[in-house]
Amino acid sequence: MNDWPDRRTGDRSERYGRGSASPQPESARAMPHIQRRPAPPQRPHVPPQSQGYDDRYPSDPHGSPGYDSGYNTGQVYGGGAGGGRGRGGGRAGGDAGYVQGRPAPDWRRRIKLGALTLVTVFLVVSVSTYFWADSKLKREVDLSKVIERPSEGEGTNYLIVGSDSREGMSAEDKKRLRTGSAEGKRTDSMMILHRGSNGPTLISLPRDSQVEIPSFKGSQSGKLFPGTGRQVKLNAAYAEDGPELLVRTVEFNTGLRIDHYVEIGFGGFANIVDALGGVEMDIPKAFKDKKSGADFQAGKQTLNGEQSLAFVRTRYAFKGSDLDRTKNQQKFLAALASQAATPSTVLNPFRLYPTLGAGLDTLIVDKDMSLWSLSQMFFAMKGVTGGDGTSMNIPLAGSNGGNLVWDKAKVKQLMEQLKNDEKVTVTGN
Repeated sequence: MNDWPDRRTGDRSERYGRGSASPQPESARAMPHIQRRPAPPQRPHVPPQSQGYDDRYPSDPHGSPGYDSGYNTGQVYGGGAGGGRGRGGGRAGGDAGYVQGRPAPDWRRRIKLGALTLVTVFLVVSVSTYFWADSKLKREVDLSKVIERPSEGEGTNYLIVGSDSREGMSAEDKKRLRTGSAEGKRTDSMMILHRGSNGPTLISLPRDSQVEIPSFKGSQSGKLFPGTGRQVKLNAAYAEDGPELLVRTVEFNTGLRIDHYVEIGFGGFANIVDALGGVEMDIPKAFKDKKSGADFQAGKQTLNGEQSLAFVRTRYAFKGSDLDRTKNQQKFLAALASQAATPSTVLNPFRLYPTLGAGLDTLIVDKDMSLWSLSQMFFAMKGVTGGDGTSMNIPLAGSNGGNLVWDKAKVKQLMEQLKNDEKVTVTGN
């Protein structure tokens, strides 16, 4: 039985398989009903060792190329232009079945973006911190009220004042720090810090210095008080009319113009030290003072806020001498500034923010003082004990009834050197 299907053409009687009666074999006959599958495109020949398994079928007897399954190239049967999926699961393009890998990361671009992000964050944090800290300064001293001021000189001059203000302190704090409960505030220490091109110079002005109160304008009343030649202790000027009269008195008796005023009270001083984690000091000789609470052994030691305040206030352990106390104050303030201006404090937010918060809340400065100028003051203070920095007491000629009398000739020479920003050659007591 013949299973071949019929092929219908124009002659409906024509069927497949009709033979010939001739004994000779028939010549090749066109068989339009048989259609050969089109051969796939030829690929470049790949050596067997790199091609892998080759499952090509041999060519047919008529020389037509055999069928290539494309197994070794990732092409699956039926892929072709339709685009099947290769072995890697990726979409094959054309008849190649090529799977494109993930591009290599651009590390140079990533590093640049990361660095730019870090710089941006650093700038934002720095600017925010600056304005936050700047807003905490108490700009309460108006130097424009000071009359008959000396001419400006080279460099910058700061008047640094430590007061016995107990503002903001609880009864427990006053007892712990042995400050007493006196009302108002008085100057406990006064220093001139000169910052110039020849290194910083720190000059202590003993509070028992005998000075003349000049004419001045009242800071509150605006009333003009003429000078009468009154001779008083230096700290009396502050007690009489506050920071403005103190600046006026210092300028009148030294001839040096004060550019900025900085004042800190007892509580703020102790809080700064505690926020820094203490200040390391090398005490050459042991001493005690019942009034200040000082009780120190000789040698290196770290002082907390309470101990630091006792250290800078101690006077009676040195036979009542204010000169020894001012030397201790200079030494301590230089150590405090040196520790506060280190990278371990400036770059550590867990130390920087508590220190700024503790100190700036209690600092009283002049209206023209900026946070930048204040930071320059601290760095100058740090340089007092290192490099070409100088620290001294103001030159003295003797005493008069318990008041310390300045050596006017030396003081004039010293102030001229500071005013002209020259190297200091004058020595103090």
